[in-house]
Amino acid sequence: MNEKPTYTIIAPIYNEVENIPVLYARVSEVMDQTGEPWEFVMVDDGSSDGSTAAILELKSRDKKVKPVIFARNFGHQIAVTAGLDYSQGDAVVIIDADLQDPPEVILDLIQKWKEGYEVVYATRSKREGESWFKLFTATAFYRLIQLVTDVNIPMNTGDFRLLDRKVVQVLNQMREKHRFLRGMSVWVGFKQTGVEYERKERYAGETKYPLKKMIRFASDAITGFSYFPLQLAMYLGFIAAGLSIIAIPVVLIFRLAGSQALTLIAVLFLGGVQLISLGLLGEYIGRLYDEAKDRPLYIVREDLEVEQDREG
Repeated sequence: MNEKPTYTIIAPIYNEVENIPVLYARVSEVMDQTGEPWEFVMVDDGSSDGSTAAILELKSRDKKVKPVIFARNFGHQIAVTAGLDYSQGDAVVIIDADLQDPPEVILDLIQKWKEGYEVVYATRSKREGESWFKLFTATAFYRLIQLVTDVNIPMNTGDFRLLDRKVVQVLNQMREKHRFLRGMSVWVGFKQTGVEYERKERYAGETKYPLKKMIRFASDAITGFSYFPLQLAMYLGFIAAGLSIIAIPVVLIFRLAGSQALTLIAVLFLGGVQLISLGLLGEYIGRLYDEAKDRPLYIVREDLEVEQDREG
């Protein structure tokens, strides 16, 4: 495609073979309505279910499809980052491949962009097909992020959003390993607004964000934008020290009475506080270690837009 695209659609894909044809068809139908040039960057994050072949087959039929095939699974946020690296559009839209975020909403995002907004995030007014536990944990996640981080991340927003080229260029300069892109896109500033939409049920397949990954994702969000966990460790230390001073006469009385129970409880409590503090400190040190190694964020096995492989 010789003409520079006005829009880039980025879809990170990990084992979504059933969704790919429908995603492509719906995105194509929507984007063709704009009457402007566009491209579809499909980042295969180490799929093993035939998604790679499905993407390459689409590429053979439509030159607007740009496959980026990872050498292995690097994770959702890294796959989106690769899409941003490879994007060329003046406006870049990030959308998941599970079709929970309807491609038809892209036209609403584009309208806001044409009004002058540089970050247009999609806000979920309704979430279909999700359990009470998922809804509860999602709400708790956003409230926790708002409480302890230094950025005001809008409630009920995911990575489904439109970014102006200026914003993409700034994000592409931020190469930290543990990434929370919805926080990063807010942190950079620029003129931002939201568009409400109803999130649908997953079209096919299984979620790629079970509870374990959500916990890790929340950890990356908190440690990437806040020192609160370190401050919490300090507060726990002060509380433990205060309780220890208050408990001195009580411990003496119990010792004179021949009981060791309170002493044991005090030791266990202080030990627990110390281990929690070390764990929180270790989270930050671990991230410093990852940054110090300076490994590439991702490795591309196959990129049909260039002759040779390259690293991100």
